[in-house]
Amino acid sequence: MQPERSAIRVVLAEDGLLLREGLASLLGRFGFEVVATVGDAEGLRAAGAEHEPDLVVTDIRMPPGFTDEGLRAAVELRRTHPGTAVVALSQYVELSYASDLLDSGDGRGVGYLLKDRVVDVEEFAATLRSVADGATVVDPQVVRQLLQRQRDPLSSLSAREREVLGLIAEGCSNAAIARTLVVSEATVGKHVGSIFGKLDLPPTESTHRRVLAVLAYLRNSAR
Repeated sequence: MQPERSAIRVVLAEDGLLLREGLASLLGRFGFEVVATVGDAEGLRAAGAEHEPDLVVTDIRMPPGFTDEGLRAAVELRRTHPGTAVVALSQYVELSYASDLLDSGDGRGVGYLLKDRVVDVEEFAATLRSVADGATVVDPQVVRQLLQRQRDPLSSLSAREREVLGLIAEGCSNAAIARTLVVSEATVGKHVGSIFGKLDLPPTESTHRRVLAVLAYLRNSAR
């Protein structure tokens, strides 16, 4: 029998009281341990330093300025506590904010989700667990907008390679991409290898090339 996994410890940052309490209740139902709920960026910084959570779930726009305070606080927390995963929730597609978040740390353990597109609570909980385990998850609508803005070095990618890169950014494995595009997994592997080559991402022991490929076009598209 495998040992029971400990609950994922979460700090939840959301300025809307009803949404904050609703999210906290939802996470509790799915086995997360919500160690703190806060309503502004300063509260997020303080709770992050005090509790050193496994996961931060935060709105991007928070008091006092309602611009990017929540995201900046989360990025700062990842600098001081690199093992902290972050899922940012946004009402809008804000490409520069997505890029800033995914640039933090090594690109692992981060997510960018649109609030209005979270329609399945079980899927949402599964996404949070996936990010807490080190995955990178970007809302498909954000991915599509990024792929519409073709700038170097992405202009060197073929239409099919951009499609594959978009699915990588959505967190799909090679097998899942093969099923979506109705091609063989070997064909997907060739496309992925070509993407890595065109984006100048040689294999190394310390980096995750799939994450770096996503970061490459996020940074480029947000300029």
